[in-house]
Amino acid sequence: MKKRRIVISINTSWNIINFRAGLIKALIEQGYEVVAVAPEDEYSLRLEEIGCRFLPLPMDNKGTSPLRDFILLFNYWRLLQREKPDAFLGYTIKPNIYGSLAAHALGIPVINNIAGLGTAFISDNLLTKFVKLLYRLALSRSQMVFFQNKDDHSLFIKMKLVRSQHTGVLAGSGIDLEQFQPAGDTTPVSEEPFLFLLVARLLWDKGVGEYVEAARIVRASAINAKFQILGFLDVENRTAVERKVVDRWVEEGTIEYLGQTDDVRPFIAASHCVVLPSYREGTPRSLLEAAAMGKPLIATDVAGCRDVIDNGENGFLCQVRDPDHLAQRMLELITLPDDKREAMGKASRKKAELEFDERIVAGHYLATLEDIFSKSGN
Repeated sequence: MKKRRIVISINTSWNIINFRAGLIKALIEQGYEVVAVAPEDEYSLRLEEIGCRFLPLPMDNKGTSPLRDFILLFNYWRLLQREKPDAFLGYTIKPNIYGSLAAHALGIPVINNIAGLGTAFISDNLLTKFVKLLYRLALSRSQMVFFQNKDDHSLFIKMKLVRSQHTGVLAGSGIDLEQFQPAGDTTPVSEEPFLFLLVARLLWDKGVGEYVEAARIVRASAINAKFQILGFLDVENRTAVERKVVDRWVEEGTIEYLGQTDDVRPFIAASHCVVLPSYREGTPRSLLEAAAMGKPLIATDVAGCRDVIDNGENGFLCQVRDPDHLAQRMLELITLPDDKREAMGKASRKKAELEFDERIVAGHYLATLEDIFSKSGN
């Protein structure tokens, strides 16, 4: 019997490897043939290693050129017509929009995943209105649209961008609980300095500026604390932090920039708390990884972040764009008794086990595909 073919498309191969490898493996284990479609980068070869076929598709991820987007739509249509997949799985904005439109035109069932709304939904301008129109067109005939948090799910339904009966909420991309485990004691006992870690692309919308300002406030209080940032610099994004700004922060001794890595675990293990003062998220991967490794968390009380933190139980929520409140939460965590911080770390791990296991996410996809195929009679 011929294997059913699933095309999964995301805006980078890096994204597929880091966030969707578990899903791909689960699909393959269930007998599906998986084809990964993304722009080619240094991670593309690794897709073959996990058992799927890779097809390169150039994509201007941050551009807004109508001509380039039309070419992308045509290229999706041509690729899908050639591959004839049984289903298309889309992630990130351009695959979700242009890949879905092409799949709909060819009668291919579509499952979308809205991982986060990004800068286009933080502000309300002409670009936002245009993106909403494209989403409405692209999602109108999808068999299922998964969201990574309840806030985005409710927002899309309220704006009538999607049919509510064809939607669901997943725990982000899920987390491999075997790969991300607590390393020894979840919280150090009276060790100094207290180490905060921000894991994110260096974008202003990730709250990097607020993190740095909060670091200045905490350090001014004579508390012995260190502040590290781990993540991509020089990213192609309208809200990217310039390298010269990061260099200045490092030179003044406010933060330590760790660069980027394919394995965040040693850095999370060395930290006492992982912080994410983002303006909006889907379900932030850095918080899931830190939770699975048994760390207390601090993040803003915004869509996505609040799904990972139970305030006062496994960490603290702070007000968005408010470095003073963030610093207050940091000081509150530092001054907690050791056993309270340790309990927070254990609560993080427990929450990861109950809510964010990647096997739960894969199970929803497998069930949705089964339902689609059973209804089609194929």
